[in-house]
Amino acid sequence: MLLAALAALGPFATDAYLPSFREIGHEFGATPVLVQQTLTAYMVPFAAMTLWQGAISDALGRRRVTLAMLAVFFIASLGCMTSWNIGALIGFRALQGMSAGAGMIIGRAIVRDLLDGTEARRLMSRIAVMFAIAPALGPIVGGWLHVWFGWRSVFAFLALFTAILWWSCWRALPETLPPARRLPLHAGSLLRGYWQALRSAPFVTLVLAITLNFSALFIYIVSAPAFLLGLLHVEETEFYWLFGPITGGMLIGTWLSGRLAGRLSNRRTVALAYGFMATAALGNLTFHLWHAPALPWSILPLVVYVLGCSLSMPSLTLLALDLFPERRGLASSCQGFVQSSGNALVTALLAPLLWGTGLALSLGMLALFAGGAAAFGLSLLLHKRSLAPNDGSPVAA
Repeated sequence: MLLAALAALGPFATDAYLPSFREIGHEFGATPVLVQQTLTAYMVPFAAMTLWQGAISDALGRRRVTLAMLAVFFIASLGCMTSWNIGALIGFRALQGMSAGAGMIIGRAIVRDLLDGTEARRLMSRIAVMFAIAPALGPIVGGWLHVWFGWRSVFAFLALFTAILWWSCWRALPETLPPARRLPLHAGSLLRGYWQALRSAPFVTLVLAITLNFSALFIYIVSAPAFLLGLLHVEETEFYWLFGPITGGMLIGTWLSGRLAGRLSNRRTVALAYGFMATAALGNLTFHLWHAPALPWSILPLVVYVLGCSLSMPSLTLLALDLFPERRGLASSCQGFVQSSGNALVTALLAPLLWGTGLALSLGMLALFAGGAAAFGLSLLLHKRSLAPNDGSPVAA
């Protein structure tokens, strides 16, 4: 439960305040694009710090780094709650982003510290349930807090939740990386490790598949104010129209991943998941080619897509981390960095270009999915070649 809560904190904080965008812009006299930059300010340092948090935990231990990052996030949440202008909110959101990814990154490394094979996949799937629910529940909880108490209450809630989580980790989170297994925190060694991971074609293709698969859904999450309020014409308290069904799809996908552990290999599970995602992305585009956005038809393809995405993610993550068994924290950081960087690019550049129409969003979803599918296909080819006998004869394509 601690690992699930740690994994949920960053995604929940990403979009819990989306229903408050209009009020924040009105109070601070900021344009919608400027308010959107509070989300970009969160995502960019989130991506940058995920590159280091796992590696730091490889050197200093999982528990110590987790507690420190939670303390920083608590302070940043209080800062967001008391912001006096849009610049201050952007600054404190950046501080939140610097610390929010630690629970997700270090949690994955803790799983691999403790478990292997089927058991690791099952636990990763259980954690993924909460990771999946968090970004879906965020705007629903945030919408009601916004209506009852105003937008600042969303950040007060985050501060309270973080304080409880810090205390729970201080009381109950064990150290899973003993000193004998820790790696020195030398810049040269770290840079060599990053270089080794990021020039590994099998690792990079798997991480790109994870990133692009999720970005195809994330484009709808960060566009939720424009998509729901502007195109589907719902109220601030009705964000459940998007995030409720997405939660259901995520739960089914992660449950199915756990059930298939030990029955289907990781690669076969991912191939099955791509079948769901392809059907959903093509169905979404087909509907919006002929119809304006409408409930529930604009939402149903997203449910099928997120089912496939959440089915694939635990298996893809394990395939990537197992390429570097001695440096799982560093590998987890590299994965988190690439995925968070993709999310930041979607937030800052792609979403504002596409959120004007349902057709544009559906085209963006299909293009990102196609990139993820191509990356996974390339990883299969690389895996096949790595298994071929190295006898000097040419390898068949």
